[in-house]
Amino acid sequence: MIRLAQRAMANAHCPYSNFPVGACLRTASGQLFAGCNVENASFPEGWCAETSAIAAMVLAGETHIEEVVVITTGSEPCAPCGGCRQRLAEFSSSDTEIHLCDPEGVRLTITLGELLPRAFDGSQLEPFVSGAP
Repeated sequence: MIRLAQRAMANAHCPYSNFPVGACLRTASGQLFAGCNVENASFPEGWCAETSAIAAMVLAGETHIEEVVVITTGSEPCAPCGGCRQRLAEFSSSDTEIHLCDPEGVRLTITLGELLPRAFDGSQLEPFVSGAP
């Protein structure tokens, strides 16, 4: 997973932040999906590496993330942004492990529940979907 995330990071398009990020997701079926961050001139309207990997996963028909790797070139662990935490929550569980890496390897492993406590999920929408007041 780290190798795939590193390859993705090498292809990141980040001319504005100069901060390449790669991600790799392992699904319940064992498939791996990688993604990189892609910026554009309307910064910050690009998308994150985690978002790119999730899009590839969904396109392939997968819907459940078992494990995540996020890699950057910095020496400090870099956790997914708030938007990506919510996107990861849509397809995983609070105990899904997220490995934060630098070029040397894993620097910190944390669960999604630790990164996004009390995550917003479909259960909060139930009263609105069912028509209950």
